[in-house]
Amino acid sequence: MVAASTTPPAEPTPKRARRKEARPGELLDAALDLFVEKGFSATRVEEVAARAGVSKGTLFLYFQSKEDLFKAVVRENIANQFPTWQAEFNTFAGTSADMLRYALSSWWERIGNTRASGITKLVMSEAQNFPEIAAFYQEEVIKPGNAMIRRILKRGVASGEFRTMDLDQAIHIVVAPMIFLIMWKHAMGACAASASIVDPEQFIRMQVDVLLNGLNAKSTP
Repeated sequence: MVAASTTPPAEPTPKRARRKEARPGELLDAALDLFVEKGFSATRVEEVAARAGVSKGTLFLYFQSKEDLFKAVVRENIANQFPTWQAEFNTFAGTSADMLRYALSSWWERIGNTRASGITKLVMSEAQNFPEIAAFYQEEVIKPGNAMIRRILKRGVASGEFRTMDLDQAIHIVVAPMIFLIMWKHAMGACAASASIVDPEQFIRMQVDVLLNGLNAKSTP
């Protein structure tokens, strides 16, 4: 007769015992959700740690402060996209109009239509109270984003496809509707009664059409 095993059944691996390599990503996911839900000021590091299933002490092993955590969230979800875009534009063979259309539609796909879009609303809402995070966002997101749009417009002007323009002002004209989309999504668009009023993909298509008609070298003032 075979003796019954006295070895207790294996317990499931507790969440806190996961691989250390996975923890930073889990903390960033939790932080992104909470920052978008509650804002920077109202989010506490204890909440982020709890949602990620670790202790507050564990969080501080990876991020020295809430500000450092926020910066890591921005880099992971937004700033890291710009090298990819620049690489794509380096080999882009289409017209400058095609490039502009691609830039705005891919921006929506990669950022605007994701949880990360709430970061823009957060920064705009809390910049006055937290100038340090606003300055960081300016360097990591706004400047490279503006440089990307400038590159497209400058390319179009150089090829004769676009008319000569004040590039500094033109960049704002291109970017402003994208900011509107984000603010709508996280404000009125979050209301069930208003969610269907603005269709982002259709809005972007029409916006590019309006921009191109205004930028076309053959158009009359």
